[in-house]
Amino acid sequence: MTATLTRRSILAQAWPIMLGQITVPLVGLVDTAVIGRTGDAVALAAVALGSFVVTFLFWTFGFLRMGMTGLTAQAVGADDQAEVRALLVRGVATGFALGVVLLALQALVVPLAFRLFAGSGQLDAVAESFVAARLFGAPAALAGSAINGWLLGLGKTRHALVLQVVMNVANIGLDLLFVWHFHLGARGVGFGTTSAEWIALATGLAIVGNVLGAEGRAAIRIGLRGAFDRQALKRLFGVNADIMIRTVALLALFGWFANAGARLGPVQLGANHVLSQFVGLAAYVLDGFAFTAEARVGQAIGAKSRADFLRAIRLTGEFSVASGLVFVAAIALGGPWLVDLMTTNPEVKAHALALAPFAALQPLIGAPAWLLDGIFIGATRGRALRNAAILSTMLYIATDLALRPWAALGVWIALTLSYVYRAGALALYWPGLLKDLGPPPPLAEPSPGT
Repeated sequence: MTATLTRRSILAQAWPIMLGQITVPLVGLVDTAVIGRTGDAVALAAVALGSFVVTFLFWTFGFLRMGMTGLTAQAVGADDQAEVRALLVRGVATGFALGVVLLALQALVVPLAFRLFAGSGQLDAVAESFVAARLFGAPAALAGSAINGWLLGLGKTRHALVLQVVMNVANIGLDLLFVWHFHLGARGVGFGTTSAEWIALATGLAIVGNVLGAEGRAAIRIGLRGAFDRQALKRLFGVNADIMIRTVALLALFGWFANAGARLGPVQLGANHVLSQFVGLAAYVLDGFAFTAEARVGQAIGAKSRADFLRAIRLTGEFSVASGLVFVAAIALGGPWLVDLMTTNPEVKAHALALAPFAALQPLIGAPAWLLDGIFIGATRGRALRNAAILSTMLYIATDLALRPWAALGVWIALTLSYVYRAGALALYWPGLLKDLGPPPPLAEPSPGT
């Protein structure tokens, strides 16, 4: 049974996600500040470039989080507890196995990934050491992603918050230890995050055991074989194949953005990375409403309730736009102070401040795209997500190429427009999504005498 759809219930479900999500970019801010305050522009750029590469590799399998949320929410809406438990087992096992494969293939994957980016010999060497350290956490990161998606699909956002906070607090502490105490530089940042991912996986498994209870744990053991039923696995991968392509397309978009900064040199790449932390902070917080939309939309579809579907979208949409406006003001007013906090390099600082207005605009412009992502993920409309991502990425690349004479300004204008392209492309599928939910209920007949 799902909770009542009110503004209070939406906010109650969203705030733990928002709080947990805040810690994700805060880790990036700390990573950047730890390296940035050394004054080494090459090390800062290496962490920026390496982070994009790791994000590209890990979020290729982002369907483990997104698909799990939508499928679990629909199973909850349909009151299919056996499928809820089976999805957990499938997701965690799949994530761990994919992480092991990624770790085993790192000798092939890492050099190939760096061929996509226009760095320099020294920059690439430092960035590769960061990526190599990060890949030791791949099995834990991908299995933990599935656990997080499962918890969000259940609406257990406070449990997801605990998992996120443990991961990110451990990450911050270990980064400081490896970089400032052991002086391992960019590689130390990688080791810190990897260690935190294994701590988070152990924490996630403990949380899952608590959520399931003794009866649920016993049911999983009894139904373990059914969790790996061939048809069930085929459905899992079938639903998520399009989401995977969608994720790769969007990662290609952000990879192109990273490459555009790398073409302009380590200073501009470092400045872009600093500004990206501000945008990332806003995006992660607004994702609290997008994730809430995923769960609420999935549950409404599982329960076959058109009214709950539309109300969930309206309420999460109101909060998303309002939050976007708050972040526009916060970044616009606090940008200079935040840039000073992030780096002591005068060149990086000057480049970042010149482009800060574009970073300030993106929370509002990006809000519709982020919310629509959540809606279509909850509805498990992978085809729409895939096609919208491919189209918006193609339009973004074309825009970036056209604006290349404008250098860094053109890079940020193109990125800003990419959110408009993605929201517009998903909006094309909106009528079909409504049609699949069936016709609206007939208007009530007026009572006699009215």
